[in-house]
Amino acid sequence: MRIEQTRRRLAKLRTEGLVDRTTLPQRGRLRVWFPTPYGVQIACEWPEPRGRRPPRTVSDRTAVRLRAGHALTVTETALAFLQDARNRGEVCRPLDWIPEVHHPLGGGEAIIPDALLFYRRGREGGEGAMLRAFVEVDRATMGPKRLAAKLTAYARLHRYMPAPAPATRRRLAGQEPWPEEWRRHYPLFPRLLFVLDGTGPTGITALRAAAVNPAPAGFLRDVPVLVAPLADLLQGGPSEPVWRPVRDPGSTVSWSHSQSLETPRAAPAHHGEAAAHHPDHSKSQRCAAS
Repeated sequence: MRIEQTRRRLAKLRTEGLVDRTTLPQRGRLRVWFPTPYGVQIACEWPEPRGRRPPRTVSDRTAVRLRAGHALTVTETALAFLQDARNRGEVCRPLDWIPEVHHPLGGGEAIIPDALLFYRRGREGGEGAMLRAFVEVDRATMGPKRLAAKLTAYARLHRYMPAPAPATRRRLAGQEPWPEEWRRHYPLFPRLLFVLDGTGPTGITALRAAAVNPAPAGFLRDVPVLVAPLADLLQGGPSEPVWRPVRDPGSTVSWSHSQSLETPRAAPAHHGEAAAHHPDHSKSQRCAAS
């Protein structure tokens, strides 16, 4: 599609009150588009993000301007996965990349990945394995300690079990234990991908140092946690062996073939998987390989 067609469509959406734009004075008058509150309301009715909490500042003009650099790098990462899937004849569409999905950790805390990625291996229309990944993009702005803290936060999410209401606790007495929060949404915990833009070896070193701590160590045994420079993703494609396991940064693997060691455990019927927000994925859950 020519860029002029995209601009005309954006202008039409703007006249309908669904999107707006702002200009970045320090980046050659680059124009950045973002959804209005009305646009967010409409988009939240689509099946894909239904039940997901949108970022509070997604429609704030100032926040959009201040976060434009990071948002554009995240979008560049998304396009790398979409183009790679297209080249390989596999399935990853624009709405398979959902930014900033809110995951509670209790006590008012939450972890919000830069994106939640759905990717189906194999040819479109087939029964290939459905992969899921949390994606974190670092532009060397948060520092090694904050980057390493992300790993600990995901380890907390992996084991976080919200306390059921008293009536529910009485009803479940003597039954299966209350499952972890993430099992309401995923048959397996999504793998975790760190994409580093301009951090050099510092980011990998920080993540490797965090991996030896007791809390992330158990998490890393169950969930593939991989790290790759953005430049390598753009050059060879995300499916190439450009990813380094945090537990073994001396080796390289393909993210889509790095297998989780975890065996899926069925959640109790009253608290089962809630994956209906993405209708294309329901059929593939039978062969899920997160």
